[in-house]
Amino acid sequence: MTDSHGRASRASTWSPGYREWLPDRSLRAAIACLWVSVTPPEGPVAAAEVMPDGCTDLIWQRGRGTFVAGPDTKPAPTDLQPGTILVGARFWPGAGGPALGWCLADLRDLRVDAADVMPGRRASRLAADLTPDAALDTMTVLTAELVSAAPPDKLVLTAAALLASRATGLSGLGTALGVSERQLRRRFDVAVGYGPKTLQRILRFRRVLDQLAATSPAPDLANLAIRAGYADQAHLTRETTRLAGRPPAALARSLTARQ
Repeated sequence: MTDSHGRASRASTWSPGYREWLPDRSLRAAIACLWVSVTPPEGPVAAAEVMPDGCTDLIWQRGRGTFVAGPDTKPAPTDLQPGTILVGARFWPGAGGPALGWCLADLRDLRVDAADVMPGRRASRLAADLTPDAALDTMTVLTAELVSAAPPDKLVLTAAALLASRATGLSGLGTALGVSERQLRRRFDVAVGYGPKTLQRILRFRRVLDQLAATSPAPDLANLAIRAGYADQAHLTRETTRLAGRPPAALARSLTARQ
């Protein structure tokens, strides 16, 4: 069962697993999703596979408090102890820097306490000792306030959309947007955490992930490489190894095992 915003009912929200839902429609240009992750209270340490997606997350962890997961450019494996509960909000590329009031290039590949990043006393509202329900409610309200007070950089949102759709290549991006390459890079560093070339690489990698997750058995990798925008299969293999820590065939097996 879901509520009017697509969120899982509270009866199922805190069962073990990962789940996400869309924010209010007015916030969807800035916030990709709200999410929760619950590790079973009994059993071994769970290994979470976090791979680059172009986004930045604000995350509350029960017993720890709140931190920012900066934009990743490489795999970020995470061990979750039994009983770990996380509540998060994921900002689209172009939205995280303005919302958090920080240049995301300074947070690249880092996990930083929210109190060291967020303006004012807002981070204290997501204290470590909150109940999960209270943390979820506060995260929902707080992130809406953040993006309302500091909307995304529209130029960067447009650039990200052009790169995602492959409507414009890197060489023509500045011209299409009417800005210099230097200005575009500066605005990307603030709002995304790295430049357009890195975002293009990550968006291309996410297309591969989507195809691998949706296709069983794994698709022909040579054809997948060309469809996703790589020069050839060797190029695909190099990039997935850099961004996911494993080649595409191994990545496909791990995705299948989780389904």
